[in-house]
Amino acid sequence: MENSYLHAEITEKILKAFYTVYNTLGYGFLEKVYENAMMLELQEMGFSCKQQQHIDVFYKTNKVGDYFADIIVEDKIIVELKAAEGIVEEHEYQLINYLKATEMEIGLLLNFGKKPQFRRKIFTNDRKRWNTDEADTTDNRR
Repeated sequence: MENSYLHAEITEKILKAFYTVYNTLGYGFLEKVYENAMMLELQEMGFSCKQQQHIDVFYKTNKVGDYFADIIVEDKIIVELKAAEGIVEEHEYQLINYLKATEMEIGLLLNFGKKPQFRRKIFTNDRKRWNTDEADTTDNRR
């Protein structure tokens, strides 16, 4: 079965690593334990990964905050990890905001809860505010 969505091959391998870590460690550890295990598993698969990657957040042209993404894979996919009862809307928006603040378009939310859960989020660069020209925001009414 061929998947045609953006970074499908990488995403599928990340999910394989997620289930391997989940099946090995099970439920109940802190997020940091799962993060470290995911880094090991992903690196064993040959991926280039960054842990706790700093992301600046801007409002207009002013820096207004910082995020730290749990794992960045191949400079293409943000992986956000949770060890919660379940995925909630706030978790999903956190990942979407990471995508908004970067040039990356794909994010995976992985929850090491009582049952393993994941969500795949996409936020294309053509929809990001920082990617629009200021000229596009002018009022062209006649």
